[in-house]
Amino acid sequence: MDFVARQFRFEFPRVPVVMGILNVTPDSFSDGGQFLDVERAVARAEEMVAEGAELIDVGGESTRPGAVPLSESEELRRVLPVVRRLCSRIAVAVSVDTRKAAVARAVLDAGASMINDIEATRLNPEMWRVVAEFGAGYCAMHMQGTPETMQINPVYEDVVSEIGSFFEDRLDRLSEVGVRSERVLLDPGIGFGKTLEQTLALLRGIPQFSRSGRPILLGISRKSFMGKALGIKLENRLPATLACSLWAAARGVSFFRTHDVAATVQALRLHALLGDQLR
Repeated sequence: MDFVARQFRFEFPRVPVVMGILNVTPDSFSDGGQFLDVERAVARAEEMVAEGAELIDVGGESTRPGAVPLSESEELRRVLPVVRRLCSRIAVAVSVDTRKAAVARAVLDAGASMINDIEATRLNPEMWRVVAEFGAGYCAMHMQGTPETMQINPVYEDVVSEIGSFFEDRLDRLSEVGVRSERVLLDPGIGFGKTLEQTLALLRGIPQFSRSGRPILLGISRKSFMGKALGIKLENRLPATLACSLWAAARGVSFFRTHDVAATVQALRLHALLGDQLR
């Protein structure tokens, strides 16, 4: 089960891949405002690569609960200079976290290899056509509602089976517009329209998503459900993030999107070594 993002290929089984988060936003929930300067953003990406990140995920639009949409022009102003610099400076794949087809086209044209789409619930296939045209990797994430509304009373009859059905439908629709299955990752969307109870049920049900035949990406870094479950503040969530990451890795998750690259890489590598996955 491989994942291909343009010229980059990730072959499994292997140690899970770590994707480093690079938010070039003033208002992201964890690191907003830290990397607005292009040089500082590039330096942080290079630091994460040195720590073991094999993907860098650049985001110009905050999608925290309650966030309002960003204009296309402003998102491009934030991400395009960073993507151009990264693609000429680092040897790992560059992903861009965007919901906009025009932004996707611009960053892929600038050398990005993957689109991380929180709005894979979309009906308009234009984003998928862009991904197919460039032969890019694509992460299809589940979200109930929009960032503005997603945490206002999300309701499911069975969160695991409903998201499993969503994944099956997305793979079919992506194939119809020319996005090959080997180019697709699936993300259940932790924190995107899920209560604490639904999130815990979703995490426990992760093994069921292996039926899709595609790698699962999990974004749990510093997420609010940890604070709700354990009463811990944002800055104290690294141990909980690592515990959840190792638990998920043991159940087949292949990609982890994180702020804390060095700690996550070390934990996953030792976990794999103890499980004899490196031999």
